[in-house]
Amino acid sequence: RLHLKAMPAGDEAFFYHSMSDKAVVGIMRVTRGARPDPKAPEWVTVRVEPVRPLAAPVTLAAIKAEPALAKMELIRQSRLSVAPVRDEEWSRILKMAERG
Repeated sequence: RLHLKAMPAGDEAFFYHSMSDKAVVGIMRVTRGARPDPKAPEWVTVRVEPVRPLAAPVTLAAIKAEPALAKMELIRQSRLSVAPVRDEEWSRILKMAERG
């Protein structure tokens, strides 16, 4: 909930398949910041739109194997649905996607 509240319109985020693929597959943009969830007012929702797919998916296994990403919240707090990504982590994921 705290991470969703911290996402203003215009921010970009990774789209992560958390079920079967377990991979970062694309980039999305926040188009509307946090608002109360009408079905659960103690929670919030944000609206997003697709920006583009990554050149190649970056799997969770590849992220875990990359020493530069050892402190990434996706690894440290794997149960989070939404987690912050530091600038250097963002750049590294994009480079990994380009390498395929």
